[in-house]
Amino acid sequence: MAKMERLQKVIAHAGVASRRKAEQMILDGKVTVNGKVVTELGTKVSKNDDVEVEGVPIDKEEPVYYLLYKPRGVISSVSDDKGRKVVTDYLPEVKERIFPIGRLDYDTSGLIILTNDGEFANMLMHPKHEVDKVYVAKTKGIPSKEQLQQLKKGMTVDGEYLKAVHAKIMSTDGKKNTAIVQVILHEGKNRQVRRMFDALGYPVDKLKRERYGSLDLKGMNAGEYRPLKPHEVKVLREMAEENVK
Repeated sequence: MAKMERLQKVIAHAGVASRRKAEQMILDGKVTVNGKVVTELGTKVSKNDDVEVEGVPIDKEEPVYYLLYKPRGVISSVSDDKGRKVVTDYLPEVKERIFPIGRLDYDTSGLIILTNDGEFANMLMHPKHEVDKVYVAKTKGIPSKEQLQQLKKGMTVDGEYLKAVHAKIMSTDGKKNTAIVQVILHEGKNRQVRRMFDALGYPVDKLKRERYGSLDLKGMNAGEYRPLKPHEVKVLREMAEENVK
């Protein structure tokens, strides 16, 4: 017998909208099941049912989750109008319509998760979701401990408040006048690490995201990917749920 799931969950899993938005769409009469408009939130459907949102059939794909070690010079998107390399180019064997959760800048390398599970993605990107994102930056110049404290206190850059959870110097090279600094963020605003170091006067030469929550890049090279293990997905989901409540 086909597994029955709540209609709003099926819509969210298909990446059409968040679960909350899906509920609103159901209430607004924008969803049909087997050709009939359904406005009941508790409605359960199986894979055998034809679900349409605003007249468009949803794909009932099995949810998949991948970890990619994104190289530098790659766009965190599924397509690029300038013809540059995008993250999905590195997972050509994956048949599902996957997309990246959040983004890493073009010139930043490191860990990014790709999935077709819209609900999972929305949960991980929720602003209240305090998952540790660990970055390692190579700076031009060697910041002092006091200056790194500034990152933790928070700063306003171009009218936007930016703050790190933690920042520490891992190593320094006096001859080259460079430092390797570990920075932990909970949010991930556009070019946040680079902008913070620019504001301190220590431009970032290289930047890599080494860890995302409980996931890291051990044993992987840039451009490689692997499926997440079920328990890894479970741990991330639990982290997100815990912080969003």
